[in-house]
Amino acid sequence: MNFTKWIAVGAGILLLSCAQDLGNYDYHELKEPVISGIESDIAVLTHSRLELRPDLGEHEFPESDYTFEWRALSQNDNPTMTLLAETRDLDYTVELLPGSYQLIFRVIERASGVFWQAEYNLQVSESTSEGWMVLCADGSENRARLDMVSKVTGETYLDVLKGNGMPELRNPYRIQWSRFADSESPYYLLTGDGATRLGRSGFEWKEEYRLQYEMGNSDNPAPEAITDVTAAKMMACDGKIYYAECMVGVGLFGPITEAAFHAAPVIGTNISTQYIVVPVAMLYDLDNKRFVGYAPNLRSSDVGGYDALHEMNDLVTLLAEMDNGGTVIGSAFETFPQGKEFVWMENTKYDPNNTGTGITYTVLRDGEEFSLYGTQLGELWSAVSLGGPAFALGRSAWADLSACPEIDRASQFAFSSLRSMMYYAVGGTVYAVDLTQSPVQTSRQISLPGEQITCMKFNIYQYNENANRSYDLVVGSVKGEAGTLRIYEGFDSNGDFSRVEPEVHTGLGRIVDITYREMLK
Repeated sequence: MNFTKWIAVGAGILLLSCAQDLGNYDYHELKEPVISGIESDIAVLTHSRLELRPDLGEHEFPESDYTFEWRALSQNDNPTMTLLAETRDLDYTVELLPGSYQLIFRVIERASGVFWQAEYNLQVSESTSEGWMVLCADGSENRARLDMVSKVTGETYLDVLKGNGMPELRNPYRIQWSRFADSESPYYLLTGDGATRLGRSGFEWKEEYRLQYEMGNSDNPAPEAITDVTAAKMMACDGKIYYAECMVGVGLFGPITEAAFHAAPVIGTNISTQYIVVPVAMLYDLDNKRFVGYAPNLRSSDVGGYDALHEMNDLVTLLAEMDNGGTVIGSAFETFPQGKEFVWMENTKYDPNNTGTGITYTVLRDGEEFSLYGTQLGELWSAVSLGGPAFALGRSAWADLSACPEIDRASQFAFSSLRSMMYYAVGGTVYAVDLTQSPVQTSRQISLPGEQITCMKFNIYQYNENANRSYDLVVGSVKGEAGTLRIYEGFDSNGDFSRVEPEVHTGLGRIVDITYREMLK
C-alpha cells in the first residue's frame, strides 16, 4: 500500500506573500487519518462483490465534514480512471474489464480540500471465461440481455453486458461463437436491431464490432444466424444471401448476386471436417420451395469452371457429368423435394459410417404432412485426396413425421449428434423420435407443467475435451418473466432423457438462446 497526504494551498497566499498581512486567518486543526486494514494486493473476479472496510485510526471522520472516493486506474497502454464509489466503505459489484488496476482510496476534508490517499494493487480476472451464455428478451421492448451461468464460480450473473458501452438492442435472436470471427471478438450477438461482435475479455464492446463493418458494401443486415462453412461464413437476411471468404484472415461479407431468392436463416454445411477443397453449402429457397446448393469453388478452371449455384437435383446431375465429379450415395430418398414449406434445418456431427461427413436435417411441411430429409455434404471434386469425405452428397435419411403427436404445434427441434434421433418441443413437453424405425417411434421425454420451452438444442462444443458434452440436451424454458436452464446428460443415457435428473439453473430472464462459452485457447 502506498499512503500519501495532499494539502491544497491557496494560490492567493503564494502570490500575495509581500502584501500587507491583515491577520485574517481561520486556523483549525486537521485530524489526520491513519488508513489501514486492507491488503496491498487484491484479486477479484468480474461480476463478483468487492467489499472493503478501511480503518481510519483513532479519530472520527463524519460525512458532514469529510467525503470519500474509491477510484480504479487501469494499468494498460491507454490508462483510464473509473469512479467506483463515494462512500467510506466499498461495496462494489465488479464491472471493470479484466486487467491490472491501481485502486485509490481518498479521504477528503470538505472545508479545506485537504485529502489523504491510499493505493492498492487490484487484479481483475474473468468470472465469465467459461459457462453458459443465456440470451434473454427483457421487458416489454424485448431488450437483448445476456445472463451468464459461470463454471468458474458456480454463480449466475444477470445482464453481464450492462455497462460495457454497447447501445441497447432489441428483439434478440442468437448468441454464438464463430470460428471465423476476429479472435479478440469471437462472439456474435444477433438481434432484430442489428448484429455485433462481443470481445473475448469481459464481453467488451467497441463501435467497430458492429456487423456493418464486416460488409463489403453499405448493407447493414440483421441476420437470425451466421453459419460457419468450410473456410467461410454465410448468412441470409432480407432477401439477400451473403458469403465471406475466410481462407486467409477474416473476410468481408458480400452478396451472392446470382441468388435472387429469400433463403431460410440456417444454412446446411458439413460441421464434421474442414478438409474439403470444393465444399457445398445447402440453402432452402423459401420463394420457390426447393433445396439449392452453393459451391463457389466450382468456378475454378481446375475443377471445370461451372456455375456456383444449383438446385440440388441439378447439382446431382452435374456431378455425374463432371470429369472429376464426386459420387452421390444413399437411397433414403430418390430426389430432393420441391414445393414444401420450410420448418427447420440443423447441422449435426452424426456420422453413421465414419465418413467425416455429418448429417444436415431438414423438416418440411406439405399441408398436414411433415417429412424429414437428412443430407450429407462432402467433397464435390473426386480428384482431391486429403483424407476428407469420400463422396460428394449423401441422401442419408428420410422419415414421415406426420403421425408424431402434436408435431404441427412444435416450436423447437433438436437433432442428436450421437444417434439418429430427433426431439421436438410443444409447450412444456419434449418428445423423442427414433428415426431408425419405420414408421418412426415417438416417446414423451420431458414434461415441465406451466412452462413454455423457448430454446432446445444440442450445443456443439469445439474442443475435444468437451466432445461428449455435445450429446447433452439443453432446454431453456420460461414461466412469466422468469427463465430456467436445464441440461440433460446425453452420452451415458444414450439420448433417453426420460429418466435423467437435469442440472438446473433458475432466476434467468426470458430465454431466447443458449450457447456454452468454452475457455478460449
